Amino acid sequence: MDWIPIVFGTFKVVALLTAMFFAIKWHYDQGEKGGTRAVMLAGAKVAAIFVLALLCLGFVTFFLSRSLGLNLSY
Repeated sequence: MDWIPIVFGTFKVVALLTAMFFAIKWHYDQGEKGGTRAVMLAGAKVAAIFVLALLCLGFVTFFLSRSLGLNLSY
């Protein structure tokens, strides 16, 4: 049973590294094909949507925890 986390952890790291390599390669190839401006604009849009979603999730979590009566102060 001690070898299971090692095998699964190694598989996870290899899978993530492989996916990251192909994602970076694909984005690099798209950048050469469509121009740098379009890639930067798309990246900015994705970053803005991510920040907006993160803020919305924070507010929902805060208001849900207050409505359930959870104490958020130390």
